[in-house]
Amino acid sequence: MFETLLLNFLFLIFPIIVFLIFLEHRRRNSDRMIFIFLAVVTMILCMTFPIELNIGFIFDLRYIPFVIVALFLGYRKAFPLYIVLNIYRFYLGGDGVLQSFIFSTIIFMLIPLMNKKFIKLSSRNRVLFAALASFLTMGFYLLTLTFFFDTLNREFWILTCHALTTYTVMTIVLMILIEKIGINIKKSERFLHSERLNVVSELAASVSHEIRNPLTVTSGFLQMLNKSTTVNPEEKRYIEIALQELKRAEQIVSDYLSLAKPQSENMVYSNFETEMEYTKNLIIPYATMHQVDVQYYFNNSLNMKYDKNQIQQCLINLYKNAIEAMKGKGGTLSIDVSEKKKTIVIKIKDTGVGMTKEEISRLGKPYYSTKEEGTGLGMLVVYSAIDKIKGKIEVKSEKGEGTTFIIIIPV
Repeated sequence: MFETLLLNFLFLIFPIIVFLIFLEHRRRNSDRMIFIFLAVVTMILCMTFPIELNIGFIFDLRYIPFVIVALFLGYRKAFPLYIVLNIYRFYLGGDGVLQSFIFSTIIFMLIPLMNKKFIKLSSRNRVLFAALASFLTMGFYLLTLTFFFDTLNREFWILTCHALTTYTVMTIVLMILIEKIGINIKKSERFLHSERLNVVSELAASVSHEIRNPLTVTSGFLQMLNKSTTVNPEEKRYIEIALQELKRAEQIVSDYLSLAKPQSENMVYSNFETEMEYTKNLIIPYATMHQVDVQYYFNNSLNMKYDKNQIQQCLINLYKNAIEAMKGKGGTLSIDVSEKKKTIVIKIKDTGVGMTKEEISRLGKPYYSTKEEGTGLGMLVVYSAIDKIKGKIEVKSEKGEGTTFIIIIPV
């Protein structure tokens, strides 16, 4: 029995090992299909090599990969496992084929229902939730077996004890491995993103000041030339276009300068109220122009040290993006600042066009923008400013439903 149990454990961790070796640093839609295929293979192997108890009963671990996939990925991705499970069980034959079909159908209908709630749980609670789901699944299965026994003898209770313990422990071990891998991937991505921001920040500080000087001089001469009486209307039009482009270039340089390291003369120790009020008042005329109503709530007493200029630029960029996402149809910009367990939480919510998951995943990367005329530097400034104060940004968005930026800053 012990050897078969270890073999089944190897089957169960097989998809995780393959993921770590081949798929950990990839982000493709096909990766989920590969993982589902591996889960199907695991389920077939568990059914082929069941665990046999000394008292003569056998049971297998087919429902562990089934429950985990159903909880993480929902109905659509669990459906192939449901089909394969029943086809292979029919192929194996023997007693209990019909019972297995009815039971798996009930489990397929119930477990994926919890998918959305499960995903929103914390890492620790997901482990406990999956273990409970696995325990109840096996418990329910054993309950159906009681109808085939005249009396619940000692052998049945031994089977119950082994099956429930094995299912619960195996699920906990697998879920801990899955959650640890997820945490490590997020930490790795955060580290790489932080390094990328540091490189851009250093380049910005060294180059931007040098570029701004010739731009200012050129702009001054063009303005003087534009006032000259010897310049004809056609030439004036060219000069105005050149001045507009210079202004745009200066704005890009300003964005780059915002990425530089915090300046000591701009450092303050505060609860963000001054910066929030200032940026809110600054953005209201722009919001009014685009028929956007601004709702503002502030309830924070926690203080921290930060560069006020960088935070102001960060907030202005987020507000502008939110308002521009509602351009043409109007809407509501909600700004909410609160404190929670020694962290400052800033929520900036709009009712605009929203974003896809792919667009969200690319936010903050240099030169990526969802706007045709955008440079991507605005969001780079946002992520850089929050990264410098050890904060993190969560983005929730649906196409056509609006976007919410949640900035969490530890104090």
